[in-house]
Amino acid sequence: MTSRRIPESELILNPKGRIYHLNLEPDMVADTIVVVGDPERVPKVSRYFDKIDLQINNRELVTHTGFLGGKRVSVISSGMGTDNVELLMTELDALVNVDFQTRTVRKELRQLKIVRVGTSGCMQPDIPLDTLLVSRAALGLDSLMSFYERSTSEEQQITENKIQRVLELPFKPYIAEGSEVLFDLFKSTMYTGVTVTAPGFYAPQGREIRLRPKLPGFLETLAKTDTPWGRFTNFEMETAGYYAMAQLLGHEMISLNALIANRAQGTFSAQAEKTTQKLIELTLDKLSSF
Repeated sequence: MTSRRIPESELILNPKGRIYHLNLEPDMVADTIVVVGDPERVPKVSRYFDKIDLQINNRELVTHTGFLGGKRVSVISSGMGTDNVELLMTELDALVNVDFQTRTVRKELRQLKIVRVGTSGCMQPDIPLDTLLVSRAALGLDSLMSFYERSTSEEQQITENKIQRVLELPFKPYIAEGSEVLFDLFKSTMYTGVTVTAPGFYAPQGREIRLRPKLPGFLETLAKTDTPWGRFTNFEMETAGYYAMAQLLGHEMISLNALIANRAQGTFSAQAEKTTQKLIELTLDKLSSF
């Protein structure tokens, strides 16, 4: 059976033959990738590389590829939100699993190992500021998975229905799990928990400045809600999208979080940058020997 040819309007390449948004060719990305939200965080990661071979940027998407302890590694910024995550994950997968010449999916697929390093807020009063946390699973409060066909376990379906009912949501949220292999790599050195991924920073995370959130107190409700993967511990804007896209595409993905705010206590870290740098160093130390 002949593989489907992907039209030029679906898989867009720039005049240099690079994939449209990332501005990368297939050999420019490693199989082990650190993803960050902030483009300015990319050099804060790559400065630990033994050697940097490549530095490319396009919009908020910045890529550095080099070597760390003999292992080829890339660090790429996504920007904020699961819309950017979908773009990043789709184009990364295309770089390694689509033949750009024939515009067909390769018969043998490569599996990427992707680690998100980012900041996050905490919803549990007993978890101190400046803690590092690895997300066992994530709850998506965005609509990304409404546009994809995906298989879910009975546990996932029960939890999704439960959360929709408890929070009285007008839409169905989604649960996605992180890579067991990568979770095991980091779980002994960090807190573990379930991350809530919101489609915004203010009302979607229960914050009130001038506009009153439509769902006040939902973080407190979630903090008291148990799941098969543990309690809800923190919130941010990307993890559930990463986990769901990685599962659909067949890649290993884990999200690591520097908890620099605690909503239950109303506090924010005085050393957020230092904590984030500690997370970067720990991440690279683990990956270099993995």
